[in-house]
Amino acid sequence: MYPKYLAKLLFTSFLVFFVRCDEHNHIYEDGEEVVLWMNTVGPYHNRQETYEYYSLPFCRGPKETISHYHETLGEALLGVELEFSGLALEYKADMTKTEYCGIDLSEEKYQAFIYAVKSHYWYQMYIDDLPIWGIVGEIDEGGDGHYIWTHKKFDIGTNGKMIVDVNLTSEVKVKLSAGIKIPFTYEVKWHDSKIKFADRFDKYLDPNFFQHRIHWFSIFNSFMMVIFLVGLVSMILMRTLRKDYARYSKEEDLDDMEKDLGDEYGWKQVHGDVFRPASHPMLFSALIGTGYHIAIVATCVITFAIIGELYTERGSLLSTAIFVYAATAPVNGYCGGSLYARMGGKVWIKQMVMSAFMLPTFVCGTAFFINFIAIYYHASRAIPFGTMVAVTCICIFVILPLTLVGTVLGRNLSGQPNYPCRINAVPRPIPEKKWFMEPSVIVVLGGVLPFGSIFIEMYFIFTSFWAYKIYYVYGFMLLVFVILAIVTTCVTIVCTYFLLNAEDYRWQWTSFLAAASTSGYVYLYSFYYFFFKTKMYGLFQTAFYFGYMALFSVGLGIMCGTFGYFGTSKFVRKIYSTVKID
Repeated sequence: MYPKYLAKLLFTSFLVFFVRCDEHNHIYEDGEEVVLWMNTVGPYHNRQETYEYYSLPFCRGPKETISHYHETLGEALLGVELEFSGLALEYKADMTKTEYCGIDLSEEKYQAFIYAVKSHYWYQMYIDDLPIWGIVGEIDEGGDGHYIWTHKKFDIGTNGKMIVDVNLTSEVKVKLSAGIKIPFTYEVKWHDSKIKFADRFDKYLDPNFFQHRIHWFSIFNSFMMVIFLVGLVSMILMRTLRKDYARYSKEEDLDDMEKDLGDEYGWKQVHGDVFRPASHPMLFSALIGTGYHIAIVATCVITFAIIGELYTERGSLLSTAIFVYAATAPVNGYCGGSLYARMGGKVWIKQMVMSAFMLPTFVCGTAFFINFIAIYYHASRAIPFGTMVAVTCICIFVILPLTLVGTVLGRNLSGQPNYPCRINAVPRPIPEKKWFMEPSVIVVLGGVLPFGSIFIEMYFIFTSFWAYKIYYVYGFMLLVFVILAIVTTCVTIVCTYFLLNAEDYRWQWTSFLAAASTSGYVYLYSFYYFFFKTKMYGLFQTAFYFGYMALFSVGLGIMCGTFGYFGTSKFVRKIYSTVKID
């Protein structure tokens, strides 16, 4: 009957063993209890700076108990602080204007409300998982009087036995003054609506913003970049390699004296060193394993978001990401462990632990540092101790064992080196080359085109996370994700070919870092966005923004670096397996 709703319901049941599902089934009988949750309050221009609703001296309604309560891991990590409002709402039961509480405005409470009004504080509530926003108060035109809204009027639309629309109107302004008593009232109006339950979240989306012409144009532009780069790699590189193959084939007919006298140069000369293990193989294999892991998680979560419309459920996207990351931990162990074994690594347990805990340690370390600042500011973003314990247990008792399983399988199934060329006992000296052929220069320039392919999408993602927009165009994100993978691979292959032609066989780290440098440009762009596109201020908001942008950039960099290494390794193996080398 409701295909989108059924898809979300099935997907929610898929997550049932990992998170506690909502006891509410969104179906009501006439007169049944409807819960109004109060969530957070905070300044409008600092969206991520939120506090508990009752951190302001608001008063609660007279009702003390409710039939259910729920909170998922994703909600806890996102700082969702649901508290019962104490207001009695019954399904399809209209309620006239009713006073539910009053507060005596002491000097302390007066100053708290004055600060909230000056800072343009907004608050958020939920009815049947539908968000509602309201403003605390306003300043009069002269700037002298500060007013607070004291009446909440709820207009709720229903379709059958389901709530499909909620609107809040703030009415009755009361001028703030120390010593007065302020009554708070509410009323509820119910009406039938033609909105389908599956479409009830559409009113919160902004198609004019996300489906603007510039968004479509950026996708088209990136797609044309992919065609150009793939054509460039196919045409220029393959033509160049064909000439190299022809030259090297002629050399097979020459005797040793003529070979020694010949003018040998290019990528063939490093065939005895090109498959030499990368420096710091343990760290390198752990990064590659983590990169494969992130890529799989990103693909799965984006796909689930498209199918299940995860943006309509509080914290479901984050809960899904954590679940998928834990469930796919064997990918990390398999890819990282097998690569480490092929590089001749012996301390595989240490490598496995590093691979399993590298990203979680960085994420948790950054999050806990920000958490201390949030606790100092008494912000709702402070992660509860129980949630920290839950995340730690997931890492130790789920991710680590699954990574161990993947590592054992990887070492036994794909751990044997099968290079097409023998590795020389003594490393070949690397000749001097022009400055633009140095690995450091290649690394810096390697991320320019990949960043260009995702630049516009970064703006939309940043705006949805740091401003009042809900990101829902995950089809765009999936397409940009594929484009990023292709562009990164093509650019890294080109860079590696030039590096090998300069007889520099240090391609493993160079290919990884050249692709990973995309994240450096993303992080630099985040500075521009912070100072020119937002109105954020304060230590907490600054630390929160740049801390989590660092996490995003590092994750993106590891994933892009893995794309670059994967494509380059296939390319290197292909060209050296085609040429006959004694």
